[in-house]
Amino acid sequence: MDTPVTTFSEGPEDPFAVRRAASAVLDDRGTVVGWSERAEGLLGYPPGETLGRPAVGFLVDPRDHGVVMDEVAACVRDQGWFGVVPVRHRNGNRVELGCRARVITRGDSHREWFLVAAPAEDVVQWETDRSVLDALFRRSPIGLSVFAPDLSILRVNRAIARFSQLPVEQHRGLRTGDFLIQRDNDTVVRQLREVLETGQSSISTEQHCGLRRDPGRELVVSVSAFRMQDPSGRILGVTQTVEDVTDRYRARRRLALLNEASARIGTTLDVARTAQELAEVAVPDLADCVSVDLLEPVTRGEEPTQEMLGPVRRGAVRSILPDAEDIMFPVGHTIHIPPETAQARCLAERRPILEAQLEGPTAWLAMDPERAERALGLGIHSLMVVPLVARGLVLGLLSLWRARRLEPFEEDDLTLAEEFASRAAVCIDNARRYTQQHEAALTLQHSLLPHEVPAHPAVEVAHRYLPADATTGVGGDWFDVIPLSGLRVALVVGDVVGHGIHAAATMGRLRTAVHTLAHLDLTPDEVLSHLDDLVDRLAAEQEPTDERSPQVVGATCLYAVYDPVSRHCALARAGHPPPAVVTPDGKVRLLDLPAGAPLGLGGLPFEAAELKLAEGSLLALYTEGLIQARKRDVDESLADLCGALTVPARSLEETCRAVEGALLHDRSTDDVADDVALLIARTRVLEAEKVAMWELPVEATAAAQARRLTASQLTEWGLEEMAFTTELIVSELVTNAYRYGGGPIALRLIRDRRLICEVSDTSSTSPHLRRARTTDEGGRGLFLVAQLTERWGTRYTRDGKTIWTEQPLSSTPTT
Repeated sequence: MDTPVTTFSEGPEDPFAVRRAASAVLDDRGTVVGWSERAEGLLGYPPGETLGRPAVGFLVDPRDHGVVMDEVAACVRDQGWFGVVPVRHRNGNRVELGCRARVITRGDSHREWFLVAAPAEDVVQWETDRSVLDALFRRSPIGLSVFAPDLSILRVNRAIARFSQLPVEQHRGLRTGDFLIQRDNDTVVRQLREVLETGQSSISTEQHCGLRRDPGRELVVSVSAFRMQDPSGRILGVTQTVEDVTDRYRARRRLALLNEASARIGTTLDVARTAQELAEVAVPDLADCVSVDLLEPVTRGEEPTQEMLGPVRRGAVRSILPDAEDIMFPVGHTIHIPPETAQARCLAERRPILEAQLEGPTAWLAMDPERAERALGLGIHSLMVVPLVARGLVLGLLSLWRARRLEPFEEDDLTLAEEFASRAAVCIDNARRYTQQHEAALTLQHSLLPHEVPAHPAVEVAHRYLPADATTGVGGDWFDVIPLSGLRVALVVGDVVGHGIHAAATMGRLRTAVHTLAHLDLTPDEVLSHLDDLVDRLAAEQEPTDERSPQVVGATCLYAVYDPVSRHCALARAGHPPPAVVTPDGKVRLLDLPAGAPLGLGGLPFEAAELKLAEGSLLALYTEGLIQARKRDVDESLADLCGALTVPARSLEETCRAVEGALLHDRSTDDVADDVALLIARTRVLEAEKVAMWELPVEATAAAQARRLTASQLTEWGLEEMAFTTELIVSELVTNAYRYGGGPIALRLIRDRRLICEVSDTSSTSPHLRRARTTDEGGRGLFLVAQLTERWGTRYTRDGKTIWTEQPLSSTPTT
C-alpha cells in the first residue's frame, strides 16, 4: 500500500481565520457595536439581542466576573490580549473560548475593540501544532529540509545548518550539490526525485555522506523523505529528514568486527597463522595497512622475558595500498626497533600508542633509504600501535596505519584495536605454548626413533616416518630393524594408541622392550605375548589416571624375522595391518596372517606364520596412518599401496616416494589425524660358499672332529690366523653339547663381516657363564668363550637350542 502524501488539509486550520472565527466589536465603554453571524452561531445570540448592550452584562457569568475583569484590565493596559476566557451561552451554558482582542482607533480618535474568538479546544490544538512546527525548525536535533519541486531548498532547520555551517536563511535557493560530494549527492537527488514523482515515501535509509567542506570526515545519516501537496493535489515539493547516525553506525560496525575477530582469530594452534588472521581481520575495516611483529622467542615457541624490547620478527603483513607489502619488511624478516619509533615506546611502556596525525611514518615501515622514499608516496597519515599481551607477557606488536581513508584514528578505534590484540595475544600465547610442548614431544619422539638404520647383510631397507599435524599431536608410531644372531634380522612396525607426549613415551618403552626381547632370540609370537603383558602392566600402573597422565589403552605391532641363509621368514601381528610382499617378478599380495588382538587386552594367544622369500623380494610394513591418511575406503588405499610397490626397476628410496605419492599426495591439505611409519625391506640371500654345516655324532670324539672340520674350512676361506681361537671355541661348545645335551649335534660356520659359529643340540637347558674358583677343575669353558668372542648367546628352537658366537674378522678373507 502506498504511503499517503502530506497535504494542507491534514491538521487544524487557523481557528482565527475570517471564515471560521466568531467576531465582535466593542466601543471604549464595552458596549457591543458589531456582531457577526459566526458569533451568533457560536453563542446563540442574534445581533438584535447584543448590539447596544454592555458585553459584560450578558456574556459574563457572575461567577466569572472577577476573572474576566482582570483580563479586561490587562487588555486595556497592553492595548490587546490573547487567551482563553469563559463566556455564557444564550442557553445559559458556560463556554470557554479562545479570544484575541486588538484596539482600533477611529478617525475621530475614539477607540474600539475588535474581538475574534473560537472554541478553546481548536485554539489549543492549533497552538500545539504551531509549537511543534516551531520546534522542528528551531530546536529539533534531526535535520529537516524542505525542497521545491525543482529540488531547490525552500527552508531548513537549525540541525541542517550545523551540518552545512551556514546560517539558516542562506540555504534558500541552494541545492544539495552545494554541500555534498558528487557521488553522495547523486544518491540523494535520485531518492528525492523518486519520492517527488511517485509519492512513495522513503523511510530510514542509511547512507554515507561526504561533505564538500570536510571530505575526510566519515558521516553516516539516516534519511527519510515525503511529498507535500495542497488539498487540490497540486505538488508543492518534498520534505526530507536527516539524522546523524555515525556513532550508532560505528558502534554497530565495531560490534560486527569484534564478532568477526572472535570467529576468525585463533582457528589453529599455529603462531604464524594466528598472526595472519589478526592482520586479515583488521584490514580493510579498521586500517588500510597492518603489520604483526612478534618477539623472536615467541616465534620459536619460547617464553619472552619481561624486559625484552626486541628484536622482533615480522609475523604478518596486510594492506590495501598498492605495493605496500613490497615496500614493508616481509614476513620472517628480523627487525631491530629504532628507539625513536612509536613501536619502541609501546614495548617499553607496555601500553597502546595513538598518533592521529603523523609527520613521518616511514621509519617503521621501511628503514633503508630506497624503501623509505617509496613509502613516502603511500600517503600514510595516522598510526596506532598496540602491544600483544597475554598472562602479563608482551609477545609482540600490532601496528595499524591509515592512508586511503582520510579520517584519522580515534580513541574508539584504539579501543577496538586493543580488543583485537587482546584476543589475538591469548591465541598466539596458546599456540606458542602448544608449539613448545609439541616441539618437546617431537624431540622426545625423534630421540626414541632410530636415526639411521644400519646396513645389514640380510636385507636392504628404506623407511619413512611422517608425524601427524600440530593439532593432532605427536603419535606413537615406530619402526625398527634389529640385527639378530646368525645374520638374521627382525623387522618391526608398531603404533601406540593415542597422541601426545605420553604416547611417544610409551612408544619408547615398547621399542626398548622389543629390542630386549629380540636379543633373547624369541619367536615372533612369543615377542608379542611378552609385549602384551608389558602394555597391560603399563596400563595398570597408571590407574587411577588424570588429565596429566592419560591411560595407555593399547598398541598394535607387526614383528617379522628373516633368515638370509634359509630364506625363511616368520611373522606375527597384534591387531596391525597385514604386510605386503612383492616377488622378484613383480607379483604383489597382502600376507594373510592371523590378525591377533591389539596389545594390552591380555591373555589372548598370538600365532606366527612362516614362508620362504625369494632373493630380491620386497616386504612392506606400515602403520594405519598410511592407509587411512585420506578420506577413502581402506581397500582402495591398500590397492594403491600394492600398485606403488609393483613399479619395476626402482631403488627402495624411489619406492618409498612412490608410496608417498600414491597415498599421501594430499596430506598437506587434509586434516592429518595420524602419523605414518613405513618400512620397506628387500631380501638378500647369503651365498652357499659362505656357509658350512656338519652333523656330528654324539661321541667323545665329536670335539676333535669339529676342530678338524673347522680348521679345514677356515683354511679354505683364507682365515688360517683365526683357526686356533675358533677351534678352541668350537671344541668347548661341542663338548658342552656332548656332556649336557642330547640327540645329534650340529655345527655351522657362517662367514660374512664376522665369523659366526653355531652349535645346536636337542636339549633345552641353557648353559650359564660363571667364574670358576682356583680350586675348581672345570667351569671355565664358557668364560673362555666369552673372552675370545665379541658376542655370544643362546637361542631356542622347537627342536632344542643353539649356542652361537661372533668374532670379528682379523683380516679381509680371500675367496
